[in-house]
Amino acid sequence: MRKQLAKRRYEDPAGIAYGYAELGDKEQTFAWLDKALAEKSDGLERLKTVRAMDQWHTDPRYIELLKKLGLPQ
Repeated sequence: MRKQLAKRRYEDPAGIAYGYAELGDKEQTFAWLDKALAEKSDGLERLKTVRAMDQWHTDPRYIELLKKLGLPQ
């Protein structure tokens, strides 16, 4: 998995978050999204278009992340 690759080389934490979202792991998804935000990941630009994230659009952490990124809900 990309998480293992991230130990050896840079992997975009947003991409890892989206992988966890596809697996349905909410806690890991948001942990990696927080890391992506801290690193100012370009991958966060896709946040609203990643279908795996649709399941968490009402989660307060998702809404807060959109606000921090300056994206409309």
